[in-house]
Amino acid sequence: MKVVIAIDSFKGSLTSNELGDSLETGIKKVYKDAEIIKVPIADGGEGTVEAMVEGTKGQFIDINVHDPLMNEIVAKYGILGNGKTAIIEMAAASGLPLVPVNKRNPKETTTYGTGEVVRDAINRGCREFIIGLGGSATNDGGLGMMQALGFKFLDKNGNELGQGGKILGEVAIIDDSEIMEELKECKFLVACDVDNPFYGPRGAAYVYGRQKGADDNMIIELDNGLKHLAEVIKNKYGKDISDLAGAGAAGGLGGGLVAFLNAILKPGTEIILEEVGLAKYLDNADFVITGEGRIDFQSVMGKAPVGVSKMAKKYGIPVIGIAGCLADDADATHDYGIDSLFSIMNYPITLEDALKPENAKKFVTKNAEEIFRLIKVCETKFTK
Repeated sequence: MKVVIAIDSFKGSLTSNELGDSLETGIKKVYKDAEIIKVPIADGGEGTVEAMVEGTKGQFIDINVHDPLMNEIVAKYGILGNGKTAIIEMAAASGLPLVPVNKRNPKETTTYGTGEVVRDAINRGCREFIIGLGGSATNDGGLGMMQALGFKFLDKNGNELGQGGKILGEVAIIDDSEIMEELKECKFLVACDVDNPFYGPRGAAYVYGRQKGADDNMIIELDNGLKHLAEVIKNKYGKDISDLAGAGAAGGLGGGLVAFLNAILKPGTEIILEEVGLAKYLDNADFVITGEGRIDFQSVMGKAPVGVSKMAKKYGIPVIGIAGCLADDADATHDYGIDSLFSIMNYPITLEDALKPENAKKFVTKNAEEIFRLIKVCETKFTK
C-alpha cells in the first residue's frame, strides 16, 4: 500500500505537517507496512510559508521591518531547502491585521516592509522568489515595496515622494538608477488567485479599498491614482498593466511586481505544487489524501485540494478528501477529481473545541483508521 498525503492546513488548528502525521498514524493502524509519503502543500495564502519551508527542509527567518504605517515590527519569511528560493507572504509585513481598525487608511499605508523582506533575502543570497499576495492593508500599487529596493518616485518638480496610496497621482518620474544591482539576477513568481485589473470598477481600489478603510471619495482618488501610475509605467517601461488579470491584487502590488520586477503572476496552488514536486511522488500510488479545513464550492476555484486531485487523476489514482467541515455543496469537488469526502467530526462539538489541536489530531487519526479499515474490507472481499 502506497499513500501520498498532500493536504492543506486546517487554519487555526493543524498545520499541513501535523495533519500528515495524524493521517499516517491512523493508516498504519490498519496497514502497518504502508509506504506513506507526506507532501506539505498550501494554496499561496495563509500557511504557505510554513508548508513550503517544512516540506523542503528549509529555514525560517525573522527580521525587523516596517509595518504598513512604518512602525517597526518583526516579520517572518522562509528560505526553501535549496538555499536560493525565498518564500514570502506579503501580509507578514503589509497585512491588514497589522493596522488597528481606527487607523486603516490606504492613502497612508505602504508595502515598504514587504520590500525590506525581499531586500533581506537578496542579501542572504536568494535570487528566486515566491510571493503570496492577499490580505493587504495597502493600495499603493507596490510603490512602497519598490522604494525599499532602491526605486525613487518623483513629482513633476523632481521632488522625491513619500509613502502610501496618496502619492499615486503625483508620480511623474520613476528613478531606477539606484536600485539593488542584484535585482537583475532575480526571478519573481507571484501567487495570485484573483483576476482583478489594476484600476476601474473591478480594480484594486473599488473592489478592496473599503475593507482597508477607504470611503467613497478616497476610492475614487486611489483609482484615479492607479490609472495615472499605469500611464507613467507605460511611458517608462512600455508595459501596459492596466487590464492585466491579477494586477489589482493586494492593492495593485500584483501590477507593480510585473511592471518593476518582471514578475510572473500564477495561481498559488499551481506554483506550490510545482515547487514541492508533487508529481514525482505519485507514481504507483494506491491513494492520494488531500483536503483543507472546510470543503465547499469555493474549493474548486483554485484551492489546493482540487489542484492535487487534478494532478492525481492524470495518474489514475483515487483521491480521498478530508475536511474539518463539509458544506452542503462540497460534492461539487467530485467533478474535479475528489472521489470521496469525509468530515473528521465524529460527534457534536463546539467550534472552539473542534479547533483545539489535540482534538483535531484525535479526530483525524481515528477517521483515517476507519477509512482504511473499510478499504481493507473491500480489498479482502473483492480480491478473493
